[in-house]
Amino acid sequence: MGRPTRSRRERLREATAAEIKKTALQLMAANGTACVSLRAVARDMGMTPGAIYSYFDARDDLISALIADVYTDLADTLEAARASRPAHDPAGRVMAYGRAYRRWAITHPEEFRLVYGDPVPDYQPSPSGAAAEAEHRACALLTGIVADAWPKAQHLHMGGTHAWSDYAPDFAALVRASFPELPAEGVGLSLRVWGRMHGLVALEVYGHLRPWVLDPEQLYLREIADLTRSLGLTRPEEAGT
Repeated sequence: MGRPTRSRRERLREATAAEIKKTALQLMAANGTACVSLRAVARDMGMTPGAIYSYFDARDDLISALIADVYTDLADTLEAARASRPAHDPAGRVMAYGRAYRRWAITHPEEFRLVYGDPVPDYQPSPSGAAAEAEHRACALLTGIVADAWPKAQHLHMGGTHAWSDYAPDFAALVRASFPELPAEGVGLSLRVWGRMHGLVALEVYGHLRPWVLDPEQLYLREIADLTRSLGLTRPEEAGT
């Protein structure tokens, strides 16, 4: 059976909800996260405050919807990049993932800042729901890359040990369920890999590299190539392709 045809009312409602979220992101980009409120969004859209509350019950519901959309878009991008290289080319997968992460961040700076930078004052995220599920999916992609590399990487990362008790219980339970073969040490490695990928990207998005570096992409790709070597994977020369 085909997907049921949406009514005109449903299509208009979806379009308005999308415009509300787009307007909220524009407000954040122009004035910071503290300026976002349902009333401010309604004002910029020419809506009445009462009308906008028929789409989102509270500001935090709008922020959660934004975060869910951002993480879903990021996860879709990273998933496609990872799948663009075959499973027998783990080094290529790391490089493709790293490239895609940077490209997404610099082309979606407001979204990047929302989930990885400027916190929304007094925002109380729900521990479950669409936003949390989308965030877990994005995180699981990187953990999966490290899990694929672990057979080689484990012999290069024996300088310290980790225990499951080092991590938040909910996080540890989620990782253990998703990657039962990955030990606590592998989870620690995945967090360090994230730090290396994320660090230069965050500096670039926030404008801290441009005064010093003429080609941030080249610097980043060299870092990813070095990271690939640190995982015991081959073909680090792909950083220059």
